[in-house]
Amino acid sequence: MLKGKMDKSKLPSRHVTEGPQRAPHRSYFYAMGLSEEEIAQPFVGVATCWNEAAPCNISLNRQAQAVKLGVKHANGTPREFTTITVTDGIAMGHEGMRSSLASREAIADTVELTMRGHCYDAIVGLAGCDKSLPGMMMAMVRLNVPSVFIYGGSILPGRLDGKDVTVQDVFEAVGQHQAGNYSDEQLAVLERVACPSAGACGGQFTANTMACVSEAIGLALPNSSGAPAPYESRDQYSVASGEAVMKLLEKGIRARDVVTRKSLENAARVVACTGGSTNAGLHLPAIAHEAGIDFDLFDVCDIFRDTPYFVDLKPGGQFVAKDLYEAGGVPVVLKELRKAGLMHEDCMTATGRSMGEELDLITREADGRVIYPVDAPLTPTGGVVGLKGNLAPEGAIVKVAGIPTQEQSFTGPARIFECEEDAFEAVKKREYEEGEVIVIRNEGPAGGPGMREMLATTAALSGQGMGKKVALITDGRFSGATRGFCVGHVGPEAAHCGPIALLKQGDVITIDAVKGELSVDVSDEELAKRKESWSGPRETIYASGALWKYAQLVGSTRLGAVTHPGAEAEKHVYADI
Repeated sequence: MLKGKMDKSKLPSRHVTEGPQRAPHRSYFYAMGLSEEEIAQPFVGVATCWNEAAPCNISLNRQAQAVKLGVKHANGTPREFTTITVTDGIAMGHEGMRSSLASREAIADTVELTMRGHCYDAIVGLAGCDKSLPGMMMAMVRLNVPSVFIYGGSILPGRLDGKDVTVQDVFEAVGQHQAGNYSDEQLAVLERVACPSAGACGGQFTANTMACVSEAIGLALPNSSGAPAPYESRDQYSVASGEAVMKLLEKGIRARDVVTRKSLENAARVVACTGGSTNAGLHLPAIAHEAGIDFDLFDVCDIFRDTPYFVDLKPGGQFVAKDLYEAGGVPVVLKELRKAGLMHEDCMTATGRSMGEELDLITREADGRVIYPVDAPLTPTGGVVGLKGNLAPEGAIVKVAGIPTQEQSFTGPARIFECEEDAFEAVKKREYEEGEVIVIRNEGPAGGPGMREMLATTAALSGQGMGKKVALITDGRFSGATRGFCVGHVGPEAAHCGPIALLKQGDVITIDAVKGELSVDVSDEELAKRKESWSGPRETIYASGALWKYAQLVGSTRLGAVTHPGAEAEKHVYADI
């Protein structure tokens, strides 16, 4: 591309740089030190979720500077901006968690508004923590401009007593501490060594799951999600991503050319085979919604059902993201999926080449330690399973990675709690019995509001050694770090008078992840009677502000808990405006 010579007659930035009437706008660019040549070039938004909330996002600022170098090398003009993020590790276990899922929508909305307001032509988006990854990808697909995604990288594992430790171990140690099996002194040591660097949680929790998705769906450069955040090699991927977005711009390859039904199926495969976070069951439908593609929780779970689980990552397995990177990363995983005929190879990627062409370049093979061969998997079906039944007509989801098949069913009486705090207090005091199904309701997207994660409660159960002796269901979510037999996303949620709202103490609940069933031993007639006498949604303290607004707008969990009509209703595409 000749410097400053790209035709901008069809690019959004023409509205702020071209013609005599834009002289005032150009004066602003000169004020910031841009040259005439730079003003004439395409403008690339470099969006980050950088903040000082947590280690997940702290290195994004550095990586953004490298992206800008890449854009400049390829004769583009980078314009850096930031958006919010809510970091789940900090928000976990208290009222702050209500802000987490709502932040995904705020990220997508604010990136959209910034791009629209300043007429940027393309975007490179950097994200580090759970909701910021799908939020950034949703914005890319909504805007439908040339787009490249970059994960900020995972945290390095801590070391204690010769073993790798992660923040998951700290959450579970709290449960052991409550049970009297872990001292104040031990906890003080663990909390100081568990998180030794910048980066997002190291296990296959939501951040790393969605980072793997970014490669499989084609929005990120191959292997770009693998290197831990402190590694300087991340900067090379950042430079390459800046150069790549300019190639996409030149070729006219946009986000919706990359994100298709087939690429969403590829993404669901990588979640299943790595034992990824159940939150992908929310985020993949939400990304699809931005492209006007009908791809809901049931579609995701259909793919999970026939995908082998062959990557041994925490929390169900042994290893962390750094180990996966050293074993060859996501490209080797995708190559194994291809051997089983489980990849759509004709999908476009951020390189401008097809997925099949990219996989042809991968020479490494499964190491048999972190990445098992696809024909010798850990289990023949995916690490995440969808459930349906009279207790979940709109579905539910459970992570079974690391749970033996014979332990993937559970029947027991309901022990009901109206919110997470009540459940956590009861678990702390051991006010539950072995064999029960703990029910936490009123924690859905609208009813919470915010669809909180239940890691504090599930980690406390694991820490008490009760993870296999009880089951737990909720209309809320689970952290990707959750393990044990824990069912989330039960829909419809209690606030919408789903069956979970009608349960009574002692109702016998059956969870069967092998058959895909979530049911209660109550007749349809009895459920109908209970519905007639239902007193309505539980009142919350959120009667104004962002969470009130979110609760009014948010839709079904099955469809991704989205807050606007999506591409099906749009009357224009931003990139063509």
